[in-house]
Amino acid sequence: MEYTLEYFQKSADYIRKIVPWTPEIAIVLGSALGPFANSIEDPIAIDYADIPNFLVSTVVGHAGKLIFGTVAGRRVVCMSGRFHSYEGYDFEQLVIPVRLFKLLGVKATILTNAAGAVNAEYRPGDVMIVSDHIKMTGPSPLRGKNIDEFGPRFFDVTRMYTPELRKLAWDCAEGSPLTLHEGVYMFFTGPQYETPAEIRAARILGADAVGMSTVTEALTAAHCGMPLLCLSVMTNMAAGVLEQPLTTEEVFETAKAIEGPFSDYLTKIVSRIGEVAL
Repeated sequence: MEYTLEYFQKSADYIRKIVPWTPEIAIVLGSALGPFANSIEDPIAIDYADIPNFLVSTVVGHAGKLIFGTVAGRRVVCMSGRFHSYEGYDFEQLVIPVRLFKLLGVKATILTNAAGAVNAEYRPGDVMIVSDHIKMTGPSPLRGKNIDEFGPRFFDVTRMYTPELRKLAWDCAEGSPLTLHEGVYMFFTGPQYETPAEIRAARILGADAVGMSTVTEALTAAHCGMPLLCLSVMTNMAAGVLEQPLTTEEVFETAKAIEGPFSDYLTKIVSRIGEVAL
């Protein structure tokens, strides 16, 4: 299918009929991180299935709703549940959420995800501020005819994970019980977890954490020229780091254990994001 500006505009037009104001910040909640959405004040929730030309989340633990409201005095749109290539979506389809944010007038996007720790100094429950990523599988989500209204055909990604927002994230960590790191996220397509050999290769390449999401959204944000912050929650040690199998239950248990401090931390970032000239 050939995507056009009008294709994405249909989603935005539908939203504007329901939400009478412009969101400043978009937040994408990853696996097991949905409880943050409960802190949104005066929420307006819209099912993904009701939005024209949008996608539907099929992953357990992803609510599948766009939630508009207020967090720390800021108007936000929160994506409770995201989309992945392993659900059967083409990479080109995965641009849809961020392009909708852009058309709605969002000024900055915060991505969160659940990740496996490759760096042996990390521990489950730690949070990594993503400084860069490695993507060596799957096509670019920007493949196909370029839509100039979103961004140029060829675009720089040197500052994709906005340095000023990363500094703000460090500043906001002061006083938090969370353990913070900054590092490189490596994308794997999933849905199977990575093999121990793949994790050894990822470590050699410079990855600190691995996961099955985020990079398509980050690349789309970079194409749109949108400031971006990404926070990875280490929900488990990656395959082969420990002598135990990986389980979905561990992911949810770790995320549950830190959901309070993580929600507080994310709220603080949202409250102070205006300090950064975007």
